[in-house]
Amino acid sequence: MTKKLTPAPAFASEEEERAFWETHDSADHLDPATAERVRFPNLKPSTCSISLRLPVSLLERIKVEANKRDVPYQSLIKVWLKEKVG
Repeated sequence: MTKKLTPAPAFASEEEERAFWETHDSADHLDPATAERVRFPNLKPSTCSISLRLPVSLLERIKVEANKRDVPYQSLIKVWLKEKVG
């Protein structure tokens, strides 16, 4: 048995739309079987700047490793953290 879908209303503003979806179930208005996969190739993940104190000798060793790989040392640190944390 298929569920009768109600068209979503037109919204005057993003705030009005947000308020509507906070109190309504999208399953009453959208059919997941007709959904299409989309890609956002230019969407970048949010980042946060942090300050991290490292011993000078450790930072120098990281910079040497980054130089060997021809990558910025901060990028190498991010790669290593991602590998370790998962």
